[in-house]
Amino acid sequence: AAFRVTPQPGVPAEEAGAAVAAESSTGTWTTVWTDGLTSLDRYKGRCYDIEPVPGEETQFIAYVAYPLDLFEEGSVTNMFTSIVGNVFGFKALRAIRLEDLRIPPAYSKTFQGPPHGIQVERDKLNKYGRPLLGCTIKPKLGLSAKNYGRAVYEVL
Repeated sequence: AAFRVTPQPGVPAEEAGAAVAAESSTGTWTTVWTDGLTSLDRYKGRCYDIEPVPGEETQFIAYVAYPLDLFEEGSVTNMFTSIVGNVFGFKALRAIRLEDLRIPPAYSKTFQGPPHGIQVERDKLNKYGRPLLGCTIKPKLGLSAKNYGRAVYEVL
């Protein structure tokens, strides 16, 4: 994974990269008793390179590699949750953005794909000739059933 990071003032780029690797794999903000129950080295993400972003004095690209054992086979959700789940609120950084993600063929082969194709989805929805989009209605909480229904209807 390649993350564009802007560390907080006083935080070296190498420290920021290592923190992103830890936070997106096995690290947490505190010591927990369960850390001693497994070999964390087996699952740790590692920041293997840091490059300055040309023309951006305070930004760097942090390259992080993850062991495949960190991820559940065939689960895109698990993979993305692991990699980007917690890093965006990380206090050591002023900003972070996932720029690139390369998935090894060995892991890609574990994905079975959808149980059916787009045509089946279009037939179920009776929607043709336009993109199918998914979204979360905002606010997620607090709308009455009537207003939630209105919002959903507007999206359709």
